[in-house]
Amino acid sequence: MAKGTIYRSESKALSDEKTGTKVRQVTHHPSIHHHPFYYLPCFDDSQQRLFFVSHRTGRPEIFAEIQDTGELVQFTEHEGLNEWSLHPSHDGRYAYFTTDRGAWRVNTETLEEEELFNFGEVAVRDKGMVGASMGTTTLSHDDTFWAIPIKVGDVYRFYLITTATGKWDVITEHISIGHPEFHPSDNSLLRFAGPFYDRIWVINRDGSGKRLVYRRKAYRGHPVRKEWIVHETWRPGSREIITTNWPHGVIGIDIDTGETRKVCSFNAWHPAINRQGNLMCADTTFPDRGLQLFSPLDGVGEPQTLCLPKSSNEGAHWKTQYCPYDDGPVQVYAPQHTHPHPCFSPDGHQLIFTSDRSGDAQVYVAMLAPFVLRTPDAG
Repeated sequence: MAKGTIYRSESKALSDEKTGTKVRQVTHHPSIHHHPFYYLPCFDDSQQRLFFVSHRTGRPEIFAEIQDTGELVQFTEHEGLNEWSLHPSHDGRYAYFTTDRGAWRVNTETLEEEELFNFGEVAVRDKGMVGASMGTTTLSHDDTFWAIPIKVGDVYRFYLITTATGKWDVITEHISIGHPEFHPSDNSLLRFAGPFYDRIWVINRDGSGKRLVYRRKAYRGHPVRKEWIVHETWRPGSREIITTNWPHGVIGIDIDTGETRKVCSFNAWHPAINRQGNLMCADTTFPDRGLQLFSPLDGVGEPQTLCLPKSSNEGAHWKTQYCPYDDGPVQVYAPQHTHPHPCFSPDGHQLIFTSDRSGDAQVYVAMLAPFVLRTPDAG
């Protein structure tokens, strides 16, 4: 189907079999669907549109569910769209994305597509489906700046584009740049993922202040098998990065002091945080315990089940007690649309996730109200 096609609502009301949580299935077509990566927004700030990627046309294209009507709108008809680069603007005017050769945005009202930057003859990203190979991008909270890692030869260049003018600059080069994220309230500060052995970096928008903020530790004293630090995100209202120490829990890292603290002690896989900074949700695997809500603030992070996505959670390399890459290259089969990737709505009342439990990956929304998070003392 063509750009601008409007589909009837595919919404279906469900109830989780374990918790009774109200869940809504957003998409129903027998093809791959997924929302943006877990720490990126799925909605515009006013929550008029829920953005997702659909393969129903035979290739990935950007769609949105209109919240007032439930209708689904196709925004792009663009060959070579990198499906994990999708980033809706906070004001709802655009959906930003990349292809193998350029950085684009589509106007959500006129459907006009605009190329902001042409990469030329470069690789853009490594082949693969994890880390820097996914090609995720980041837009500042005020929609002023868009940051994109691009593979050039043996290194990644970190491009910064001013969205109003298209002016661009390279703020750094690094051996690997994956999953970048602007600070949620400071458009002058970003974090990014380096290689597995030196994972968490911060950098100022002008390229200054680049530094490693956490040096991983040996696993139980073993000099080779070290911590697997992965899946990081900013905690709103702070200068703390929250990250998974797989599979032992989640830690918080103060980027100014270097101090670390325990956030939780369960197998939190992709730990997302709400914009209010007071609630987190993580999917789980090995074992799959469903979507778990927990506090990022009390130092305990007691998990409480929200619902069971029943995703296939592809990725046998996650069944480990240490970083598998320390033993050499790992062949990974981990299609990302098989992972739930929980993501909060801007108001914190909804939790978006993807599940392929029906045989095809579909987008779902779990309702958080009237869920009340227990405190550690509540029993």
